[in-house]
Amino acid sequence: PYVCKQCGKAFTRPRFCKEHERIHTGEKPYVCKQCGKAFTRPGFCKEHERIHTGEKPYVCKQCGKAFNTWGYCKQHERIHTGEKPYVCKQCGKAFNTRANCKEHERIHTGEKTYVCKQCGKAFTRPDRCKEHERIHTGEKLYACKQCGKVFNTRAHCNVHERIHTGEKPYVCKQCGKAFTRPGRCKEHERIHTGEKPYVCKQCGKAFNTRANCKVHERIHTGEKPYVCNQCGKA
Repeated sequence: PYVCKQCGKAFTRPRFCKEHERIHTGEKPYVCKQCGKAFTRPGFCKEHERIHTGEKPYVCKQCGKAFNTWGYCKQHERIHTGEKPYVCKQCGKAFNTRANCKEHERIHTGEKTYVCKQCGKAFTRPDRCKEHERIHTGEKLYACKQCGKVFNTRAHCNVHERIHTGEKPYVCKQCGKAFTRPGRCKEHERIHTGEKPYVCKQCGKAFNTRANCKVHERIHTGEKPYVCNQCGKA
């Protein structure tokens, strides 16, 4: 019964509606005591403050890894269980997080509602847009606990920390080879399935990774982005 006056999105409780409306108004009444960063919801502020305190109250039942939010812990546990409860309405593809499913569905709709204030580049997810904007600001919030190297996204920091821990949580279902990143594991699994989802726009040749497809397309475009510092050969 509670409807946003700006976009018409509906909610079951007035509090949820009010919190949503802050997306449109830009109001952020909850402020981090450590760094002054502001948030639309008290829960988001509390979660953020754990970056400063190092508090990680949520622990994975399978491997004991700890997280500063319940959501990240639950999301991580699905790596072990293989659970993918979120299904795309268009093609039936399943995902382990709602955010990933929602982002995928925008491939079908073409919707990119989040726009960078600096350069106008558009994104399907608000966190992707925010991460991109840090390229312009140079802001790097996430520091490796082992060596202190800083990163502009939590995901990049988490992947880097696996260099120190040796953790490889993403395992190929076919051969058991393990990887530090889900994308690398998915690319590897295509060796077994033969899937080649990336197609050259010029000649139609298909590839199992986006990177390989991009390199191939340079045959057609003549693009040579890698230049020798000594002689200029590209």
